[in-house]
Amino acid sequence: MTEDLKKKKPSFIAIAGNIGAGKSSLTGLLARHFGWEAYYESVEGNPYLSDFYEDMRRWSFNLQVYFLSRRFEKHKQIQQGGQHLIQDRTIYEDAEIFARNLNEMGLMSERDYKNYQALYEEMVEFLQPPDLLIYLRAQVPTLVRQIQSRGRDYENTIRIDYLERLNTLYEDWIDRYSHEKLIIDTDNIDYVNDREDLGKVIELIEQRLFGLF
Repeated sequence: MTEDLKKKKPSFIAIAGNIGAGKSSLTGLLARHFGWEAYYESVEGNPYLSDFYEDMRRWSFNLQVYFLSRRFEKHKQIQQGGQHLIQDRTIYEDAEIFARNLNEMGLMSERDYKNYQALYEEMVEFLQPPDLLIYLRAQVPTLVRQIQSRGRDYENTIRIDYLERLNTLYEDWIDRYSHEKLIIDTDNIDYVNDREDLGKVIELIEQRLFGLF
């Protein structure tokens, strides 16, 4: 792809997917390929995270509102800044996947969940969607394999049924997502270690962003 196409207009790519789907890896690879800024999800400095793991029912609402406000702030900066950017995880997933799951598991009360949803719906009215949302679809065995391979201690307690619940919510949400999207099935590709697989992914993205065929 030519440099003129890469600089055609400020573009905002967002990458969505379950825990272990490969969002951060693809974010970094695409940022290097396009020469764009990468924005990664960070839990550092979160004042509620440790309390949440001690008492999920008590702190679930506070935690999700914190995530929502931080991601809303970043999304605003993205659309106002005019830079080329690739984002690892989106504001939509906070509400459509994780807060909803906490409510369905009985870890966020119906009252708090309705309050949270009302806040989220007001926020997204002010946001422009990404130019392209990439959903990394992966079955649970793929997620488990990739979670184990990265060896993060705090992920050792993630249950298979929890990943299955999240996958179900992701599929429901991506089916309803009405803006520009690209779904990539990742079970049988390895864009981290196989340059040909990465090339195929990049080609699909360039077709969507720049109208290349």
